[in-house]
Amino acid sequence: MKVKEIMTKDIIYVDKDQDLKYILDLMKKHNITKIPVVEDKKLFGIITDNVIAYKLGSIRKRSISTSRLHASSVNEKNFVTISPNTDVKDILKKVGEPGPTMLPVVDKDKLVGVVTKADLLHLVNSKKTLSALMQRNVFSVSADDRVVHARRVMINENVARLPVLNQGKLVGIISDAEIAFAFALLKKSFSLGHQKHRLDELLVKDVMKIPVVWTIQSITAADAAKLMTKHNVGALPVIKDTVLVGIVTRTDLLKTVSL
Repeated sequence: MKVKEIMTKDIIYVDKDQDLKYILDLMKKHNITKIPVVEDKKLFGIITDNVIAYKLGSIRKRSISTSRLHASSVNEKNFVTISPNTDVKDILKKVGEPGPTMLPVVDKDKLVGVVTKADLLHLVNSKKTLSALMQRNVFSVSADDRVVHARRVMINENVARLPVLNQGKLVGIISDAEIAFAFALLKKSFSLGHQKHRLDELLVKDVMKIPVVWTIQSITAADAAKLMTKHNVGALPVIKDTVLVGIVTRTDLLKTVSL
């Protein structure tokens, strides 16, 4: 199977000079977290919610509005391109390795598609149950924790999202996307002199995503992949008797694929 058979061809991309406000609006409109950046129709970089959250939350960027930040200043340039004729097996070998999770597909210097983990989920047909695949050591935060604390946990533990608990019960989930949108709104809503205080006091419950799509540990990897695809989510918290017992991500599921 070749990349051209599974890649997303209807590409949403931005020019390197496009302002961050427009980019965030585009992400929200299309429910995406990664966008290719081009210059003169050639690939320039990749914008991710992770980088946006970092830039907006870092001290040196706190005084800059989203309209003054551009794609060229919030994109990742350390990326690998693939060709339409790349074998999908080669992509699956690298699932879970560090690096951008969007692979730009380039043909004769032209961006012709992208491949994300979501594009690969339909290949998951394993009958293994989530009890054998899920991550049991789950990092979480409280609804009353500060967002800057949640962000620090995500960076320190190298995780993309955190389940949010209230007295042990799952009440939400927070990821780089929610943090990036919240930081941008804060910058828009408050004057420069009040932004740092508001950012430091922003609570997880004010920005977390609800309701949460969750599952149980007895379902198969194949069914979990269908559930993720249906709801366009990158992870599923696993619940047993109302208690969070694990989490399974697209990466976990894709590791079961054998072509």
